[in-house]
Amino acid sequence: MPNQARIAMVEKAGADFEIVEKTIDDPGAHEVLVELAAVGVCHTDLAVQNGDLPTNFPVVLGHEGAGTVKAVGEHVRDLAPGDKVVLSYGSCGHCRPCEEGDPAYCLDFEALNFMNKRQGDEDAVFADGPNAAFFQQSSFATLSIAHERNVVKIEEDVDIALLGPLGCGIQTGAGAVLRTAKPQAGSALLVSGVGSVGMSAVMAARLAGCSTIVAVDMNAERLELAKELGATHSVEVSKDTDLGEEIRKIVAEGVDYAIECSGNANAARAAWGSLAKRGTMVVVGAPPSGTDYSFDANEQILSGRKIVGCVEGDSKVKQFIPELVRLHLQDRFPFDRLVKRYSFDDINQAVKDLHDGKVMKPILEMG
Repeated sequence: MPNQARIAMVEKAGADFEIVEKTIDDPGAHEVLVELAAVGVCHTDLAVQNGDLPTNFPVVLGHEGAGTVKAVGEHVRDLAPGDKVVLSYGSCGHCRPCEEGDPAYCLDFEALNFMNKRQGDEDAVFADGPNAAFFQQSSFATLSIAHERNVVKIEEDVDIALLGPLGCGIQTGAGAVLRTAKPQAGSALLVSGVGSVGMSAVMAARLAGCSTIVAVDMNAERLELAKELGATHSVEVSKDTDLGEEIRKIVAEGVDYAIECSGNANAARAAWGSLAKRGTMVVVGAPPSGTDYSFDANEQILSGRKIVGCVEGDSKVKQFIPELVRLHLQDRFPFDRLVKRYSFDDINQAVKDLHDGKVMKPILEMG
């Protein structure tokens, strides 16, 4: 029986979201139809909407969905109608990185997550509508089709509407620390840019036992929250700030790890200059396509510093997302403090508030 979905589509780069009603396809053999309770809004959605990152328009964006399974394809075995789920990123499952346990580096990542290549079926999600396989979910909608690989079952008794951001932004910040950097207890760690991703990195650094956690941002109010969530120090920066000098007032040798979440080239260079010898910078924040980060090669050689890219927090979603849920329920990972809830109908206001820095993590509720 056909299912009608309300979807927020973008007709072309730079356009606002328009909510329309369309008939959604049945799930393919390895797909799941999910009734969304809520979806987080991520800066990646905004970057794609504005044309700074690629996609094929018209499109339904949204990649932090959470809700209830409504139907499953004939070959789906681990999910059933009624299951509470979080939707995350897509991966093929059969390329070398996927087979070696690194699905965030899937060789088909761009096609499956940005270019709306539907993994589980060749038909369009909406026969007469926009592209709708963004991150294998296109969850700015009341109904979503996702592939079984990126659908994570949640066993705990928890407000499912809160959990969507775990599918991207929150797991990215937490995973950059816990799964990519993997700092030893007692390490010194810097987080550059404390939006929702950076705040998640701060909370994860506390979980990891870092003794010095320095939050860096231009926003004094956010720095105060970062200290409440685990930062031991904060540095409010401007274009004239010598971050390396400020950091060495806190840690004489520099920090062991820098988690760069801002996506700003100047901030990345400043974070690099704050590292101790043999320190590691994990680059998380996504700048516009074509952005260059330049560092002095001899400085890198002589310092032994490393720079590491990080996609989705190196997350194996079916293990890491439930782990973050458990930590949240133990009051050890209070990511709910980053969230503001909006009605789905107010999507354009939520997007504007995120763009203007008024909120860190909007959640659109469907009910």
